[in-house]
Amino acid sequence: MKVKSRQDKIIALVRKHEQLTIEELSSSLASSKETIRRDVAELAKMGNVQKIHGGIMLPNTYADGSFRSRMSTQASAKSIIANTAINLFNQSETLFIVTGSTTLYFAEQLYKLSNLTIVTNSGEIAKASSNKPSSNRIFLLGGEYNTSNNQTIGTMVASQCRSFRAHHTILTIGALDEVSGAMQYSIDEAQIAAAMIDRSEKVTVLVDSSKFGKLASFEICPLSKIDRIICEELPRGSLKSALEHNGVEIILAT
Repeated sequence: MKVKSRQDKIIALVRKHEQLTIEELSSSLASSKETIRRDVAELAKMGNVQKIHGGIMLPNTYADGSFRSRMSTQASAKSIIANTAINLFNQSETLFIVTGSTTLYFAEQLYKLSNLTIVTNSGEIAKASSNKPSSNRIFLLGGEYNTSNNQTIGTMVASQCRSFRAHHTILTIGALDEVSGAMQYSIDEAQIAAAMIDRSEKVTVLVDSSKFGKLASFEICPLSKIDRIICEELPRGSLKSALEHNGVEIILAT
């Protein structure tokens, strides 16, 4: 197994289980303990994991309950979606990236591209985007600070979006259906996502299949505003028909 692939699997495992021993990682990945220790040391240096005696755990930045829980939910699907998504963007583009666990997985892959301009309201995404050397520029939008998700929220954030023009907005969402389109459970997150969409040429939604056909409280945008969705399992029935009717490209993550 290649080093990068093995390290990605270590990150996915610790997000799923929150804490693992070196022995458990060695067994799960069919790699020697020495190899795992080297990987863990490198990942800890980049802030992706936290070393503890005999093993690893989620880093302290994920310690707050709600975000930590979101990072470990559907971890495998989110990792696959992020790894597929990174290949769909080009060097020198400007990207709006909203706060979210799936978009954080995506942000960890951005070092593979160069000369990007990354605009986000997430402290976690800003940090992940700068964990490895790259020529990318990162802008963190200012506003009211929300500690649970390490993000900025409110009208100041939405207002600052108007200072940028972006090639893409990359969304993670709470729900997706054929009636309301993309939805979120937080009104602040929904409003910021909508502000980013208004200043972008294209909209990409990173969404795992657990969100299909669900309902959330606040609309982000209708299906007609979405250019493509990336998911680990194809939508079915009326949602699939509605996406196709609105010209949304459906990309299966592999």
